[in-house]
Amino acid sequence: MKLIKFSTIVIISSLATSVLATEAKESKPELPSIWGILFGHEGFLGHYIDIVYALLASVIFSILSIKVYKNRQLIPGKLQNFLELCVEGMFNFLTTILGKDAIRYTPFLGTLFFYILINNLMGLVPGGHSPTANLNVTASLAILVFLYSQYTGFTKLGAKAYLHHLAGQPRNIAGWVLMPLLLIIHLVTEISRPVSLALRLYGNTMGGDVLVAAFVGLGILIMSAVHIPIGFPIQVPFIFLEILVSTIQALVFTLLSTIYILLMLPQEGHP
Repeated sequence: MKLIKFSTIVIISSLATSVLATEAKESKPELPSIWGILFGHEGFLGHYIDIVYALLASVIFSILSIKVYKNRQLIPGKLQNFLELCVEGMFNFLTTILGKDAIRYTPFLGTLFFYILINNLMGLVPGGHSPTANLNVTASLAILVFLYSQYTGFTKLGAKAYLHHLAGQPRNIAGWVLMPLLLIIHLVTEISRPVSLALRLYGNTMGGDVLVAAFVGLGILIMSAVHIPIGFPIQVPFIFLEILVSTIQALVFTLLSTIYILLMLPQEGHP
């Protein structure tokens, strides 16, 4: 069972997020968070709301994983059975893409999925906040994937084969003539990958939070017309939609990260 590796890697992911993430000034509607109510969105403490909730997600994830791993039983309880089902499902999914290499990369890629999913859904919890609605947070995760995939390519291929891969793997005179152009194209492609990962996750999470907050405000406005101090729950269908979108975006981020790693692994027929 890979739960203990999951909990270790998620802490590393959180630290990477903490280094890069800073809270942008509020320019979008969103549901109030406990941290925002206590400290606002300005000042020293309010400035780090994304870091606080990202670390909270990792702490919850780590505590559950470590607790289940230390108290694991031959006949699992409900929590152990649920977590083992999640890990096994993720492993089987990655195996269809990576094959036998899935056992090596499941801890990292599985952590990405569940960590991003938790961060996405935290904005739907009353008093919560979605750290992935901040571009700095999604960029830090995307950079982590970029560095890990490049490290994988460098270690698995070796320095010479890695540079040969970046140069487009030229094998004849025409290939070597076009090598400078192919190298530039390949470098631009590699750099564009974390950019697209970060923007896609950020845009969808922020859009979902804004959508839910807007309909909550509309529901309050509707009921204020009849002087009732509660909001009409017209946001409920959009909450379920956001749960679906959050899951899909976590899966897309993980799937693309898996493909980027796969492209860096030695391929049959290649030197």
